[in-house]
Amino acid sequence: MLTLRNLSRVYRTDTVETTALDGIDLDILAGEFVAIMGPSGCGKSTLLNILGLLDSPTGGSYRFHDQEVAGLPEAKLADVRKRHIGFIFQSFNLVDELTVAENIELALLYHGIPASERRNRVRAAMDRVGIAHRADHRPSQLSGGQQQRVAVARAVVGRPDLILADEPTGNLDTQHGEEVMGMLQALNRDGATIVMVTHSPAHADYASRVVNMLDGRVLVERRRAA
Repeated sequence: MLTLRNLSRVYRTDTVETTALDGIDLDILAGEFVAIMGPSGCGKSTLLNILGLLDSPTGGSYRFHDQEVAGLPEAKLADVRKRHIGFIFQSFNLVDELTVAENIELALLYHGIPASERRNRVRAAMDRVGIAHRADHRPSQLSGGQQQRVAVARAVVGRPDLILADEPTGNLDTQHGEEVMGMLQALNRDGATIVMVTHSPAHADYASRVVNMLDGRVLVERRRAA
């Protein structure tokens, strides 16, 4: 699904040049659950942003579904994101003024989907993560674990084949963190490809493959024993 070759990302100002990614080679197959680990500042989130087409590489190649996406214009990148990618963030990123159902539906508004189908999809997504009983509540009325359930529902409601999760348990206690990891594992079993950034070795163990990064490079990879 994803092929990176000699991928680099350099941030430049008038006086400083910072290399965030330095010659990344990485293949991710459809249906994999990949955890990316490493110390703060090693390039994990930059890599995830490039995989999600939220940032662009400075050099190298990035092929998504066998299409070269490095250098595509923003309109085409937005179309690929809309059709293929769901995002889960550490900070939930819910809109306080909207209800749970409206937050989830927001991900569908630019897909041209009729209102009746949007409602059906939202209901199915809420049922899937066990948050339907909170459909009319606002984010401020939910616990952190419940807010992340809404974020997961929002990520999957568009039926993406790739889910990118950036520290999805970082703001949760142990119990709610395990619940979110269980949901991600279930989504992977249902066919979603998942790439997750995490600092937690215990949560990385949910993945089928772990990629360790250091100083903008892939240091080592390991696969979970069958």
